[in-house]
Amino acid sequence: MKKKIIIKSAELFLNLGFKSVTMDDIANEMGISKKTIYQYFETKTKLIEATAIYKFECISESIDAIFNLNANPIDELFKIKEFITNYMSNQKKSPEFQLKKYYPRIHTILKQKQFEVMQGCVSGNLDRGIAAGLYRDNLNVEFISRIYFNSMGALKDHEIFPENQFSLEDLLDNYLEYHLRGICTPLGVTLLNKKNTLINYK
Repeated sequence: MKKKIIIKSAELFLNLGFKSVTMDDIANEMGISKKTIYQYFETKTKLIEATAIYKFECISESIDAIFNLNANPIDELFKIKEFITNYMSNQKKSPEFQLKKYYPRIHTILKQKQFEVMQGCVSGNLDRGIAAGLYRDNLNVEFISRIYFNSMGALKDHEIFPENQFSLEDLLDNYLEYHLRGICTPLGVTLLNKKNTLINYK
């Protein structure tokens, strides 16, 4: 029952917003009493924290699955970009913005988890790219992995990138191009150009 409550709550929170969905709404949607929810979660805040971590773990598993495909490092980043584009395009609300505004403690917890996972993923991608001769061997992996994390966060800042000027897909496309052009060897650039040609051809 606890997992069912988390899954249904995540669906409602992401579609309608963390602030607007009440415990009564969740109970009514599930056909259970509010008392049943409180048996597992003492407060709405604890339920929100559980749903935020649950969604984060789902996303992490999907990204891990991409890395497990053992694609070349450049293809890997394109696949991750496609996943992020599809995932974020399907969201009706901005959960991260809402957490930051209304539940800052949960937002801080989630951001730390995101940093740890993303830094590990980006560092691994950089190491494999260097080993394959696709990325320059003089890269500071620790520095670039941190810049990557912060830059991806900045793309979601609508004050810096207003939605009426920048689409999510264009932002991710341009940032990935910017990132790869800065780290690739001539061999990597050749592969990137071929990748872009194929994408544009489609």
